[in-house]
Amino acid sequence: MPIVVLPFPHIDPVLIEFGPLVIRWYALAYLAGLLIGWKLAFALAANAALWGSRTPPDHATIDDLIVYMALGIVVGGRLGNVVFYDLAYFIDNPLEIFAVWHGGMAFHGGLIGACIAMVLLARVHQTPILAITDIAAIVSPVGLFFGRIANFINGELWGRPADVPWAMVFPRADEQPRHPSQLYEATLEGLLLFLIIGWIARMGGLKRPGLLSGLFGILYAVTRTISEFYRDPDPVSEQLAGGFTMGMALSAPLALIGLGLVWRSFRKVANP
Repeated sequence: MPIVVLPFPHIDPVLIEFGPLVIRWYALAYLAGLLIGWKLAFALAANAALWGSRTPPDHATIDDLIVYMALGIVVGGRLGNVVFYDLAYFIDNPLEIFAVWHGGMAFHGGLIGACIAMVLLARVHQTPILAITDIAAIVSPVGLFFGRIANFINGELWGRPADVPWAMVFPRADEQPRHPSQLYEATLEGLLLFLIIGWIARMGGLKRPGLLSGLFGILYAVTRTISEFYRDPDPVSEQLAGGFTMGMALSAPLALIGLGLVWRSFRKVANP
């Protein structure tokens, strides 16, 4: 019996092209994630009932958050791709480090860059760092969702060969039907994380410093690891021994840090 394959929706990665001006879906996804997250962050900070005795970040801090986060994500994401996935190539071709239009962003590098940016923001505005990271934990899955949808539109980061009814042939891969793993990641790392962390925030999660930040680390590590079983790793830069992948390896310390933050959030409340 022939395998049923869904047609890949051929969407031009370029949304608008007018002379030298080129706007890609990928750039639009980053922008949408930042802007929606920024507006949501304002609403969270303004809702005093969610914070209990904690002092939320003020208007000026949230206003600067989008700038700091954008720079941290872009610089960290690019450097993460260079260091974690293809260092030898970039040592031989150093100018390619700056050619971001050729693609190549690593989530874990972007996360490190975003964390550094939030530390700097907290120092500039004299705001507790966990107040900022707890807000970021709620809004970050929005950006993850849009980013994975953009990966799907670009036909990149495709899944492993599959015989499921929704398998697709990705033009930039080969003729094998594959998992649309970008959509799995958009659902798990984006939508599911947003719903879980948002619900816990409404149930009082923001009253415990670091709880939501820790939960984000744990839940992202778990959902990313699940996704890695369906995502086709690059045999050179992503495939590790024993069936493990670089995505799994980089998620492990994130889960440990998350567990530490969750433990600290409960211990802090129990022993004020």
